[in-house]
Amino acid sequence: MATILALHAHPDDEALLTGGWLAQRSAAGDRVVLAFATDGDAGLADAALRDGLGRTRRDEAATAARALGAARVVWLGYADSGMADAPTDGPGRLADADVSEAARAVAALLDEENADLLTGYDARGGYGHPDHVQVHRIARAAQPLAVRRPLLLEATLDRTWLVRLFRVLRPLARLLPGLTIPGDDIYSPRGPALLRVDVRDRLAAKRAALAAHASQAGGGVRTLRILLALPRPLARRLLGVEWFLQVP
Repeated sequence: MATILALHAHPDDEALLTGGWLAQRSAAGDRVVLAFATDGDAGLADAALRDGLGRTRRDEAATAARALGAARVVWLGYADSGMADAPTDGPGRLADADVSEAARAVAALLDEENADLLTGYDARGGYGHPDHVQVHRIARAAQPLAVRRPLLLEATLDRTWLVRLFRVLRPLARLLPGLTIPGDDIYSPRGPALLRVDVRDRLAAKRAALAAHASQAGGGVRTLRILLALPRPLARRLLGVEWFLQVP
């Protein structure tokens, strides 16, 4: 059995990017620990949920963790930095954090758990969210600080079809409030370094974890709402594979 420390920027990232794989590992007997850098209090949500959104998202994360079989949830306590084009301006933002200091905190968790494996994000932070980019930096810096250096996997996606889809959708973005279409330089190109994991056997757990983050299904056209509405055959195709880069 192994211990996995899955480092994520906001609640719901764990389900979107790694939910199936974490559920697989938990079902196989591994210990899964979720560490969230922020509580996502700057996330998009319906107006009625704006007050106390951070507390709501912490509760949602606890529900999602149970769906995935996670043994522990840890909060690093940074503030959500907001999107690059709509940043927050309060103190303690993750994007402004000292990477070395944050890495030492993550390394202390790795040592406390005697973790075998750490997850972060690819160098682009997926689609360029400042907090995701910062998690990439923190995970890279934390790995060598642990007493027992863990394997580092960076959660990502094969961008091939996403880039094609976004090129079609980009002209329509202004007509769909809440929908942000990133550029082509997102996630990871297809190649030998990209690891593909079939998680269709844990699709139900992944969808349950996604559904737990109900606050993130409102506030415009949202990825989570679209994914939860997919019919099962299409969900198996789109949600049944997860992608990682293994750091040498």
